[in-house]
Amino acid sequence: MKKVDFKSMSVPERNGFSMAKALKALKKSDPDLIPLLDAFNIPDLEVKTNYFQNLVRSIIYQQLSGKAAQAIAHRFNNLFGQTNLPDPHDVVKKDHQTLRSVGLSNSKAAYIHNLANAFLDDTIDHDNLGSMSNSEILDQLTSVKGVGPWTAQMFLMFTLARPDIFPTTDLGIQKGYQKFYKLSDLPKSAHMEARSQLWKPYRTVVSLYFWRLVEGPFIW
Repeated sequence: MKKVDFKSMSVPERNGFSMAKALKALKKSDPDLIPLLDAFNIPDLEVKTNYFQNLVRSIIYQQLSGKAAQAIAHRFNNLFGQTNLPDPHDVVKKDHQTLRSVGLSNSKAAYIHNLANAFLDDTIDHDNLGSMSNSEILDQLTSVKGVGPWTAQMFLMFTLARPDIFPTTDLGIQKGYQKFYKLSDLPKSAHMEARSQLWKPYRTVVSLYFWRLVEGPFIW
């Protein structure tokens, strides 16, 4: 098998969306959001080019607080003696128990191996991933066991800086929504999805603000 240099893999230069433009549009489309959008200053998202590293990070962060996940990611890096997350070739050389030794669950260690193999055998078309539509990316990524919709949505938001992602199953976003709208219970996904239609095509921005409202700056 030809060895692909994932560390130097590049994608076409594409800037993320403008936060300032998005805020202006959101305040016009849903003025009720203005107090939330004026409460914090969130910088523009940057498009990142190393897809594998960022998907590994998303798997590590599944169902964990930002601080706990960040600590595991740091220990994971140290397995490979480098400051950045390793490439697929590096990962497949580590056995399951070695991956678990940094604090990964049994499932997450297996998922990261699954992901590495999916990059190596081209189950994930990493050369063209950045040019695909959101739905195409979701379909391709979620075909790999361990990469669910949430993980794929985090990739779309924090790696590709796609502007219209709204993960309604994310607990932090649910809590932010509940707090902002002063609800007695956590909102249902269907309710959030219906309300979010006003925020298209900048639902990623609203997601970031809901996170910020309850969790502080998002640790990624």
